[in-house]
Amino acid sequence: MSVGAADWLPAATVMASGRPVLSAGEIERHLLPLVDLEPEENPRLAPLRGCLLVLTSHRLVFLHEASLSARALPLASIIHTYPPHRRHNHSPLRSLFSSSSSSSSSHHPRIRIQISLPLSRSEVVAVVVTCKADVDVFYGRLLEVIRTRAWEATASAAPASGAPVAEGAAPAEEDLAIRMPVVGVAGILRKEQETWESAGQNLQDAFQDLNALMSKAKEMMELAEKMRQKLLTNSSAQSNSNDEEMGSKQDLQDLLLSVGIVSPVTKETAGALYHQQLSRQLADFVRVPVERAGGMMALVDVYCLFNRARGTELISPEDLLQACSLWEKFDVPVMLRKFDSGVKVIQTKTHSDDEVFARISSLAQKPDALLKGISPSDAAFTLGIAPALAKEHLLNAENKGLLCRDVSPDGFRFYINLFNEIDLQNIHLPKTHGLYHTWISVATAAH
Repeated sequence: MSVGAADWLPAATVMASGRPVLSAGEIERHLLPLVDLEPEENPRLAPLRGCLLVLTSHRLVFLHEASLSARALPLASIIHTYPPHRRHNHSPLRSLFSSSSSSSSSHHPRIRIQISLPLSRSEVVAVVVTCKADVDVFYGRLLEVIRTRAWEATASAAPASGAPVAEGAAPAEEDLAIRMPVVGVAGILRKEQETWESAGQNLQDAFQDLNALMSKAKEMMELAEKMRQKLLTNSSAQSNSNDEEMGSKQDLQDLLLSVGIVSPVTKETAGALYHQQLSRQLADFVRVPVERAGGMMALVDVYCLFNRARGTELISPEDLLQACSLWEKFDVPVMLRKFDSGVKVIQTKTHSDDEVFARISSLAQKPDALLKGISPSDAAFTLGIAPALAKEHLLNAENKGLLCRDVSPDGFRFYINLFNEIDLQNIHLPKTHGLYHTWISVATAAH
């Protein structure tokens, strides 16, 4: 991305996963994987090359994925848009005498946009679509978003219905109407028409109520997203609060995190970039729950949590697995891990197995654990994770030689590995110190 772009386009904030940060009420509408933005009249304005174009309800965001930088063109500054076209028709004779670069550039579809810049300047820029995409679909979405003008939308109170009639007011026209008796074929037809009209009115009222409910739900989600971002930002700055305040904030944060994603990535908006953008959004979403779960969560738990946040835009397990597998190509703080048993989990890159092993080893050296061992449930209670994940940690510790496993009808029990305490040079010499001596003392006291 050219440095000169900062002179005429405002910068846009980008998340660590490479997705643009949306403002309150802003929703993604369409994506194009590879576009250029070229000024057509003013050569002093630097163009943008090789950007991911994100059309939202408020902006055109040009994201340079390699540098994780972005520039935004507010839709409010667009004066007029022109349908997509090519600079000139494809002619073999013209292309023969023209340079290859200019020819390839001019043959790409262009959407010319007249915009208003600060200091009362008007410029014409062109969005050059250099990828294989349906430009007409994107142009239709652009016109629809501009026509909607969501950035200007304000909540307006619906007029109150069912207001009482003032005393002395004239009776309604329906009250004065003389109802004709249902007689003969004409009466049956009139009764049928009244039934259809009543059903149509009820259906219209129902859809009006549904639209009002959806608009209110959207406003509540936007409010919840603002509060969630504020809580996540200020959580570290307010560490001196008492336990009761921190507990209430934690409960509030749990509620807000369960509200959902305001603008989930869909196949309709992302197109060919669906799995790539889904992977980035999943990385942003799952970071906080995974950190709170001790740095690791089972893939099935993430699937349920993520689909719950997406509302009606559910994804399949295959989509989730493919999105997680793309994290290797992105610089995100989470990763997909597969244990030897086949269990797949999502963990943070800062997660340390050595720290988990140290806590398990400390648990296994307690007097009661030296006699009876520890179960996956015991480890789960100590580590604060699910029993299935605790079992995987115990099996991993066994592979490292820290634990020994005992399989019985009651299930798995794990014991501290005492074979590491045996001195091969003095195998029959009893020890008066160390872990082996502690085990002997506990076993003797038990009997």
